[in-house]
Amino acid sequence: MTRGARARLFVAIDPPRKVREELLSWARGALTRLHSQRARNGAADVRVLEPEALHVTLCFLGSRPVEEIDAIGAVLERCAAHVGELSLGAPLWLPPRRPRALAVELHDAEGGLARLQGSLREALVQATDWEAERRRFRAHITVARLRGRGGGRRSTPADPLALPATPPLRFVPESVVLYRSWLSPAGASYEALACTDLLAAGL
Repeated sequence: MTRGARARLFVAIDPPRKVREELLSWARGALTRLHSQRARNGAADVRVLEPEALHVTLCFLGSRPVEEIDAIGAVLERCAAHVGELSLGAPLWLPPRRPRALAVELHDAEGGLARLQGSLREALVQATDWEAERRRFRAHITVARLRGRGGGRRSTPADPLALPATPPLRFVPESVVLYRSWLSPAGASYEALACTDLLAAGL
């Protein structure tokens, strides 16, 4: 390991493969009209992500010393707790004012995901010198990213680029994962560095 090396890290949960594939099938169909609109007026290009790229990010740590990876993995083990069932909500353009991505919100009816995110956030601040984001946690799954100029307004019922309702999918998170993000011109790829079971934590 190179001394002083750094890694781009984030902590997330992964939707089940079936949920990811159904969600991306929805995204590809829903975005057909965006591509049609782009052809007419030069709106932004929209790239649907691969199934492996779909996560629910709980804490984005950014560039961190690689020496912290073991300590962060230990935080996952200490904070692991059963989350309960999550369900898909409405499509979202994020960030709202100058969108760069299409996402789908997550409903956390039992509050388990918010509690997990809060405990991870606090423990990571204590275990490292990471400065947590101040903005409110908003659970979502990013399904596509925007490229190019124009477009990118948040979709509303009156918007000609309005998107159809998302599929009624539900799932219970099985684990929480520490990922390393590798950036390239082709897009980001993700390497799992640590994984802790959430289902067992509820027993």
